[in-house]
Amino acid sequence: MNRKALLVLSAALAGSLLLSAGLPASRNASTEDRETDPLVLQKLERWQDWKFGLMIHWGPYSQWGVVESWTLCSEDEPWCRRSMDNYVEYKKAYEALPHTFNPAKFNPAKWAAVAKAAGMRYVVFTTKHHDGFSMFDTKQTDYRITSPDVPFHSDPKADVTKVLFDAFRKEGFGTGAYFSKPDWRHPDFWAPEWATPDRNVNYSIERYPERWQRFRDFTYRQVEELVSGYGPLDILWLDGGWVRPQPMTEIAPGHFVRNTKSMDIDMPRIAAMARRYQPGLLVVDRTVAGRFENYRTPEQEIPEKPLPYAWETCMTMGDQWSFKPGDRYKTTHRLVHLLVDIVSKGGNFLLNIGPSPEGEFAPEALDRLRGIGEWMKVNSEAIYGTRPVAPFKEAKSCFTSLPDGTVYAIYLADEDESAPPGKLMLTSIAPKKGSIVRMLGVRDPVRWEKVGKGVLLTLPRSAVKNPPCHDAWVFKMKQSPPGL
Repeated sequence: MNRKALLVLSAALAGSLLLSAGLPASRNASTEDRETDPLVLQKLERWQDWKFGLMIHWGPYSQWGVVESWTLCSEDEPWCRRSMDNYVEYKKAYEALPHTFNPAKFNPAKWAAVAKAAGMRYVVFTTKHHDGFSMFDTKQTDYRITSPDVPFHSDPKADVTKVLFDAFRKEGFGTGAYFSKPDWRHPDFWAPEWATPDRNVNYSIERYPERWQRFRDFTYRQVEELVSGYGPLDILWLDGGWVRPQPMTEIAPGHFVRNTKSMDIDMPRIAAMARRYQPGLLVVDRTVAGRFENYRTPEQEIPEKPLPYAWETCMTMGDQWSFKPGDRYKTTHRLVHLLVDIVSKGGNFLLNIGPSPEGEFAPEALDRLRGIGEWMKVNSEAIYGTRPVAPFKEAKSCFTSLPDGTVYAIYLADEDESAPPGKLMLTSIAPKKGSIVRMLGVRDPVRWEKVGKGVLLTLPRSAVKNPPCHDAWVFKMKQSPPGL
């Protein structure tokens, strides 16, 4: 995961939308690139109903509080900056971090419980980031959490990915495995004979095709371990979109040049194998587009309008994906508004937390999860299973809808707005004649009257005096058909 936003979205909804991560807009997926597997399409529909998920970036790098993996990369980007001038010594020290990684307080059952209480429905965990360290019991490399030279290897929870997925499944979560296609530790990706000037393979694939094939086979076998040995899996979330067969490669987030190496990892082979073990598996070859990117993943960004495909905003709760001492966490107020904004535009919200090196969520993160959970207890029916409804947003109100014609108007409170207004005017939607409008969490109905094409809502006095929640208030109605 990059530290910088990877997406610039066009406002158009027809043909001019940019693909996630700033890919060239001219590359439109052809008909043969569209997913047709009915099991995948069914799971994608269920995934769109989940709406809210947890992402976890965690590994030995958390001990230093540095951004995950990127300080190993020799690009002139802010997230690649190192604390040591000598790169060789820095890389040696970084790669030795597993020797002191011993997260004795790791408690995946607690993580799952607090995520469930917050209203989250699925989890995506970093099984391997770009630095190549595997947080699962891979047989392909010794650079893994269960290696004998890692202090945590003797802990009953040493196979972190397994116990984490088991704990979250027990709470009813969908599970997703984040997996980095590039592996900067592998000698057939960053060959030790040559310098490593950027994030890409540092040798000519055309000159050394057998070397690249060894790396493709290594990647295939690691993915096979994940999809065959870690229980039911819903999502294979592949990062490192610069590893692609197309004639463009990413040299910095959102910046593409012609790719002379064509780093084709053979996604048809990987996806076919993965779905033999996991029928209906969602494959997210992010930023690459086509058949193996079942949904798009704008990073740290929210589009201006709904998109004509399935999508998910992945975003940090703090400033950094991985653990950072003293990180600045978004307020509960801000997070609730982000969730509503994303869902009203048809997306899912994948919210990231970076656990500490000891294996704990920061107190601020737990506080935010509790706050979101309190709001969701009252208003979750306006989130789960909903779809966008025009005009999506009006002034301070966002709209979501259910297939039965139910519409929710979600009024977003200002920071200093502790109670809803006594009256609320909505000009773009109106309830069906004779129907009841209710405010979620309030027993008494909301009085309403048509004003032009809209409706004036008058809230019960008790709701204004003692609102059922903070940050946003939800009004439920059956929408009148257009023109009535």
